Amino acid sequence: MSASSSASAQKVLVFDFGAQYGQLIARRVRDLHVYSEIVPCDISAEEVRDMEPSAIILSGGPASVNADDAPRVDPAIYELGVPVLGFCYGHQITAVTLGGTVFHPEVGEYGPATLHVKGGALFEGTPADQTVWMSHFDAVRDVPEGFTVVASTDVCPVAAMENVEKHIYTTQFHPEVKHTEYGQQILSNFLFEICKLEKNWSMDNLVETMTAEFREKVGDDRVILALSGGVDSSVVAALGARAIGKQMTCVFINHGLLRKGEPEQVEEVFTKQFDVDFIHVHAEDRYAKLLAGVTEPEQKRRIIGTQFWKEFFAVAQQLETDGKPVKYLAQGTIYPDIIESGARKTGGKASTIKSHHNLIPFPEGVSFDLIEPLDHFFKDEVRELGLALGLPAHIVYRQPFPGPGLAIRIIGAVDKEKLEILKNADAIVREELDAYNARLFEETGERNSEHSCWQYFAVLPDIKSVGVMGDERTYQRPIILRAVESSDAMTADWAKLPYEVLGKISSRIVAEVPGANRVCYDITPKPPSTIEWE
Repeated sequence: MSASSSASAQKVLVFDFGAQYGQLIARRVRDLHVYSEIVPCDISAEEVRDMEPSAIILSGGPASVNADDAPRVDPAIYELGVPVLGFCYGHQITAVTLGGTVFHPEVGEYGPATLHVKGGALFEGTPADQTVWMSHFDAVRDVPEGFTVVASTDVCPVAAMENVEKHIYTTQFHPEVKHTEYGQQILSNFLFEICKLEKNWSMDNLVETMTAEFREKVGDDRVILALSGGVDSSVVAALGARAIGKQMTCVFINHGLLRKGEPEQVEEVFTKQFDVDFIHVHAEDRYAKLLAGVTEPEQKRRIIGTQFWKEFFAVAQQLETDGKPVKYLAQGTIYPDIIESGARKTGGKASTIKSHHNLIPFPEGVSFDLIEPLDHFFKDEVRELGLALGLPAHIVYRQPFPGPGLAIRIIGAVDKEKLEILKNADAIVREELDAYNARLFEETGERNSEHSCWQYFAVLPDIKSVGVMGDERTYQRPIILRAVESSDAMTADWAKLPYEVLGKISSRIVAEVPGANRVCYDITPKPPSTIEWE
């Protein structure tokens, strides 16, 4: 089951030539309420025909089209009669595939550039001179037969070209990035004026379809879900509850490393609001013993991950013993997970960023059929779906939280005292910055406005510092505050919080958290640092 079957027959295919911009293009199309899906660039024209796309977009990519090992595209793609839009590498590969030439000029073009528009359907309703975002060292010299040059820059003579008869439109610049002034208008012109598509991609009209698909796939069988309390698994749980009720067993493994109050919140939502079989596994003591004295971050992760699946499969075995055998395992895998783990559903063309966090070490003799209903959704779409399914806002807008939990926000060994300090300090950070974000939301109407925090938490370093409280010297732990602005976690900048907000957080932590006597603020962007500390 995937979002593609949940959408209408209308579909835009984004060909992935290895650039991370592929995700962004797909998102920009969906922002315009049209369903899009990423496919490998070497997909055959026959495979494309079978998918019956309404339009094709060719992404950028890091390679040179003149290199021997450069990614190619099936030339028959251009003969399908499906409108094609190409950006950057997609612009250049279209030129060379159809008989034009691409050369390496003396001067590359990176960053903002002024585009001079000479006409063309893509630029309808946009000014003659506009700012676009360039990133290229190759450029089209000669356009293929039947093409017209419709825009240029001072450096790039063929910044955009079109073949109206064959419905092919390409640009050297990137309309999908926000630095391109009229980028979304250009995309809109392509989708609605050229392709004549409709705006019909929305969560509201997907909920019924996804519920029916889930129910049809499962039939009378049972489903088990590892419920972390995070957004993704909670949305799958809500969808499963709506579709099959108590045929789904939600297993909540409490390793004792969640934020303050979270286990209670999760249990309340999934026992009182949703009609599912909910099992709360209290594994806090077992995790505490396994983590005692462990300081190396990767070892912490391995211990936590391995024990998690041991706990989970113990529940699955018990269900089998109780006469409730499980056929399906539901997971909260989302589209970026797939793309970042080597793009297993986009042909492996995107650069691998990280190992897939949902790979499961099945014990010998144990297997389930997988259900991944969110595997074609981006994070904010998952949140939107969660609201449509009736999840409370405090679950839907919960911040990203690492699987190993607070264990990797405690630098060094994890013990009960450190966990207590960090949970209490982190609760104050979240309380104050939740309120700060809420004020910004009231003022701007945007959940992720320019100055709002995207993620914020406390970190406990493995040091102590001297302080003075009353008339006595103290030797206690500092708390590090991490708060960043971001839209996708790929890059992030430290949040420029007002001094009064920082001051209140510091005052409250020192006054209310036993064992903490100092607060420091991490002002390092990503890159060069990461958002998390371990």
